[in-house]
Amino acid sequence: MGASLRALRALVLLAGFYLLGLVLLAVLAGIDIAVVASGLHGLAAIKLVLLSLVLAVPIVRGMFMLRTPTGDPLPGVSVTEGREPVLWRTVREIAEQVGTRAPDEIVLIAEANAGVSEDARLLGLRPGARRLYIGLPLMTGLDEMQLRAVLAHEMGHYANLDTRLTPLIARGRTQLLRTVGHFHDRADAKVAKERARQEKKAERRIAAGKKAKEIDTTGDGVMYRAMAAIYTGYGKFYQRATLSGARRQELAADLAAVRVAGRDSTASALRELNAIGPAQDFYMDSYATLGVGARLLPPPGQVFGGLRRLLDARAEELDDLRRELPQEPTSPYDSHPALAERVARIEALPDDGRGARPSRPALELLTDARTTLTAVEHAVLTPEALAMKRVDWEDLVHDSMAHYVGEGARDIRAAVAAEGGGPDLRSLLDAVDADPAVRWRIADHFPKSEQAASATGRAAREFARPALRRALNQLVTVELTARDEARWQLSWSDSATLRYPAGDFEERLEAALDAVVADLPDTEPLRKLVHL
Repeated sequence: MGASLRALRALVLLAGFYLLGLVLLAVLAGIDIAVVASGLHGLAAIKLVLLSLVLAVPIVRGMFMLRTPTGDPLPGVSVTEGREPVLWRTVREIAEQVGTRAPDEIVLIAEANAGVSEDARLLGLRPGARRLYIGLPLMTGLDEMQLRAVLAHEMGHYANLDTRLTPLIARGRTQLLRTVGHFHDRADAKVAKERARQEKKAERRIAAGKKAKEIDTTGDGVMYRAMAAIYTGYGKFYQRATLSGARRQELAADLAAVRVAGRDSTASALRELNAIGPAQDFYMDSYATLGVGARLLPPPGQVFGGLRRLLDARAEELDDLRRELPQEPTSPYDSHPALAERVARIEALPDDGRGARPSRPALELLTDARTTLTAVEHAVLTPEALAMKRVDWEDLVHDSMAHYVGEGARDIRAAVAAEGGGPDLRSLLDAVDADPAVRWRIADHFPKSEQAASATGRAAREFARPALRRALNQLVTVELTARDEARWQLSWSDSATLRYPAGDFEERLEAALDAVVADLPDTEPLRKLVHL
């Protein structure tokens, strides 16, 4: 479908939204006329007219009081040609190969993605400033040829005029969503008002010694929800009509990528994208932001730049993601076809003889990758995050884990304090020596399962024993890390582990903890082991 036909379809679909609103307003007006013509008077007639007016308000707001979404630029660093000449030259070459105008601005962002936008005017009929977004995590995981394939795909959207129609399509989608939201908000408000009224009435009955009726708001807000359902139905039709075209646009953009970078590089880039996205999410959750609770961050440039270490260390795990591609779109409304379908279409093309040639890492297109990674941090992180202390990776893992274990030991410290003991391990062991039963009283302060809470006697102690043992182990860890006799170890291929003193310390610790929580407790092995 050509750009003109796609523009016409987008306009027709948007006009359908307004037509639906006019039809509904006409129906409501017809109801009011019928009420007047029927000779119905009094309170019932007034209620029907008021109901139609109230229902008309969200319709009118949806039609006339919503502006076209402007789409704020993604946070990142806009780089000039003088600052990044190689990257700009590469983008211009790709745009020329695709046969389209190059972007006016390149913005480096912190997402594992790339995208384009265009500030088109007159419903997409007039071109506007073009902006290309390139994610640094994407550049971290791809080589140059794979990045060329990704950028050629994005240039393909420019060539097909996809970006010009995006604001028009977004306008219809936004107006539908907001109109549905208005109706649901009014329905929820009506239900809340009725619930409050019934609860107040129930309170008065209870205060008078009477039995209160059960709260029932089943019929409240039903008209609002019915109107929302009508717009939701049109919204689903709108989505299906626009998404089918959007998915065809993605396949067309893939062909542009193949022309520029070759079949094999394009297919490998898409497979790599399926691995980089989850890897970036895991990296940000488990590494880059590990120390946020302790107000710590990695060294400058490593909040996003450390991803390369994870990709190298977990290459085998990521190979599974490269091979096993999603067979379905991520949602029924995803504008992209299933990744497996896209790769299969590309790999089914004739061999173009270019192969998946190894090339330099994509980050080498940047003049100074570390400086750029640091600049993006300053552009996307909050002022609170930027104020955090920067430490190297080894200290980040150790200090963060030590902080969290210390936080986790609050429960046992509070429980020991409630039984008259002190906050440290020595005080707890002294309390156990003075009264072995204090262990079970301390354990009573911990959260329990329903089964554990109902247990008594020996059964209750068996439930309490492992919980008490874990809490003791936390205090031991706090003691050892505070004296720097144990240290949390960074691992890019696995979870952080606690490195105990050399020798058979860990085996002796297991036995010492068992001795403290035994029926006849013995604290001496643990005291000797941790020098208390």
